[in-house]
Amino acid sequence: MNGDTFGVGIGVTDTDLQFLVQVPSDIDSQWTDPEEFQRLVEQVVWQQLDQQTVLQEIASTAEPGDSVRLGTVTLTPDGTVVDHSLREPDHTE
Repeated sequence: MNGDTFGVGIGVTDTDLQFLVQVPSDIDSQWTDPEEFQRLVEQVVWQQLDQQTVLQEIASTAEPGDSVRLGTVTLTPDGTVVDHSLREPDHTE
């Protein structure tokens, strides 16, 4: 089972934090709904990491314009998690 690997991060603006999903250029054609795979990726991230802790850490340490990488999530179009390399942030990029 291969799956597609999505990069995951949090973007910081002057007013909010934005959940970011990097989509591979050679994504499986079975992903027909971009909103659905983004929801799945976000769901997996918050199952693995404590959302409140992560967002508080980013809000208190990152500057507007920063993008904080949380890792990657590999999923198949049926929602199966193949792998992930998620970690709580330790610095901003």
